[in-house]
Amino acid sequence: MSRTRTPVVAGWFTGEGSGFRLLGTRCSACASVFFPREDNCCRNPGCAGGELTEVPLSRRGRVWSYTDSRYRPPSPYVSDPELSWKPYALIAVELESERLVVLGQAVPGITVADLAVGMEVEVVPGVLNEDEETTWTTWHWRPTGVRA
Repeated sequence: MSRTRTPVVAGWFTGEGSGFRLLGTRCSACASVFFPREDNCCRNPGCAGGELTEVPLSRRGRVWSYTDSRYRPPSPYVSDPELSWKPYALIAVELESERLVVLGQAVPGITVADLAVGMEVEVVPGVLNEDEETTWTTWHWRPTGVRA
């Protein structure tokens, strides 16, 4: 049985493999870049506002901060309490060109012991969850040079 691949949040990323990119928006008036994307108005308080256009964001950045998640989050997070909880590393990455910080999970197999502030990482396609019908896709951060 083939599962349907569905983004966890539509419009936040696109592509596969080396063409995978996070998508943000840029204000034509002040050049501010936003992620998550902004489709209504410029969030820069010093800007009168301009047209917001979709832009692909840098594929690489540097670890700004990181931590690990070792417990099942409380409600309203939805998860099956019958399934075992798998810890994962959570990374805040400062994007190479935009200089904004984007949060995301590390690729499976990378732990906080593998990370350091300032380390270069790249965004890659990931899977958040799967059920019988759907593979819920997202992004992950992977240290450059690692093919895990």
